[in-house]
Amino acid sequence: MGFLADIFNRNSEIGSSFDFEWITEASKRVYLKSIALETCINFIGRTISQSDFRMMENNKRIRDDWDYLLNVRPNTDQSAADFWQRFIYELIHENEVLVILSDTNDLLIADSFIRNELALYPDTFESVVVKNYQFKRSFKMDEVIYLNYNNERLTKFLDGLFTDYGELFGRMMEAAMRGYQIRGTVEVETVQSLEDKKQNKLQGYIDRVFSSIKNNAVAIIPLLKGFKYNEIADGEVAGPSIDDLSKLKKSITNDVAEILGIPTALVHGEMADLEKSMKAYIKFCVGPLLKKIQDELNAKLITKKDYQEGKKFDIKGIQEKAVIENAEAVDKLVASGAFTRNQVRVLFGEERSDNPELDEFVITKNYQAAGTVEGGETK
Repeated sequence: MGFLADIFNRNSEIGSSFDFEWITEASKRVYLKSIALETCINFIGRTISQSDFRMMENNKRIRDDWDYLLNVRPNTDQSAADFWQRFIYELIHENEVLVILSDTNDLLIADSFIRNELALYPDTFESVVVKNYQFKRSFKMDEVIYLNYNNERLTKFLDGLFTDYGELFGRMMEAAMRGYQIRGTVEVETVQSLEDKKQNKLQGYIDRVFSSIKNNAVAIIPLLKGFKYNEIADGEVAGPSIDDLSKLKKSITNDVAEILGIPTALVHGEMADLEKSMKAYIKFCVGPLLKKIQDELNAKLITKKDYQEGKKFDIKGIQEKAVIENAEAVDKLVASGAFTRNQVRVLFGEERSDNPELDEFVITKNYQAAGTVEGGETK
C-alpha cells in the first residue's frame, strides 16, 4: 500500500473520492413478483368467486345453512365473493389453505397453522391463528376444510425466476435512468485553497443549481463571477426505452400465467381467439380447482351414507354454457331424441323440473334409419 499512499498524498481529490459508496449490486425489484402473482392469482380468484355452490339431493337443490354460508355470508366480516377470492389466494400463494368452522358457525380462513401428520390417525392442526387470535384447541382433519395445491416447486421456481428477472429489470432501469440523466460540469475560477466553510458554501450553491435544473421544466440560474456551468448533451438517449421495460414486466406475468394454466391473452384482455382461450382456461385452470373444492366439500360436509343416497355438492359457475347462446344446440339435442329436456337443463346448470313430461324422449325432427327410407314408385 506504500505507493498508493504516495499517490493519494500528491492528489487529495483521488483520495477523497474513495469516501463515496459505489453501489454495484443490481436492484432486486421485489414488486415485480407481487405484480405478476397478484395479477394472475386474483384473476383466478375472481373467476371462482362467481361460482354457485349447491347442495343437491336426488338432483334437487336443498336450501340449508351450508347453502347460505357458501353463497352469501361465510362469516360476519366477509361476503361469499371476498371469502372465495381469499381462499384461492391462500391456496395458490401459500400452496395450502385451511378453513375452520367456529363455535358461532362461521367459516374462517386461517392465517397460520401447524399441521401434524400422522400415519394411522387423521392429521391434526394446532396453533391455528385467525386475525391475531390463536385457538387453544386443535382441529382434526375431518373437522376442517383443507386443500393443498400440490405444487411446492412453484414457489421455488418463482423465487429463482424473479431473482433473474429482478436483476435484469434493475439493470435495464438503471441503464434507462443513465440515458435520461442530466450531466454537466462546473468550473470555478480560484487560486486560493478552499477552507471547509467556503467549500461547504460553494457545494450548497452547486446543489441548488442542479436541483433547480432537475426539478423544474424551466430553470433560470444566477451565475456568479468565476462560476461556469456546462451541460453535456449526448444527443440521442441511449439504453432501454420505456416500452422495453413494459415488455419485460409483461413477460414476467406471461410466465406466471402459463405456470398456473391461464392463457396469456385473457390476462392482458386481448380479444383475439377469446373463445379458444376461455375453453383452455376452464379446462386446464378453473376446472381442476373447482374439482378439488367440490371433492373436499363432499368429503367433509356429507357422510358416506348420504352421498350414496344421492346427496352431494355441485359447483356451477363460469364453466357452464349460456343457454341463449347455445339455443340451436339445445334444440338439436332434444329434437334428435338424444337427451330429455331435463337432462339438457342439468347440462346447462339449471335444476331439473318436476314436470314428468320433461323426462320423456321426444323427436321433433324426421329422423329415420337408412333402411326404412323408401324411394321411387312401387309396382
